[in-house]
Amino acid sequence: MKVVFLQSAEADLKDLRRYVIKNFGSTAWASSYAKIKESVALIEAHPQAGRVPDELEDLNVAQYRQVISGMNRIIYEVRVDAAYIHLVCDTRRDLKGLLMRRIVGAA
Repeated sequence: MKVVFLQSAEADLKDLRRYVIKNFGSTAWASSYAKIKESVALIEAHPQAGRVPDELEDLNVAQYRQVISGMNRIIYEVRVDAAYIHLVCDTRRDLKGLLMRRIVGAA
């Protein structure tokens, strides 16, 4: 299945790259990025393999899934034609708050 990074996810990757390089160095970023690429390949090969994030389970939106990639979380939406990556963030971030800011910012 085709995987598409939405603009928001591309911005997340750029922010994540800056943060990791600044705080942990380029070697740490190379390792993190390699894990993210492996996870994207997993989504491409098996889009239904990810699980519905706990924060979204009550909303009955099974098309949204996540994979954990090292210390990062990739939130994506499975549609008929492709898997759309919406979000790439640190696993320790408050997902509900982040999603609410995204929704409010998009309005």
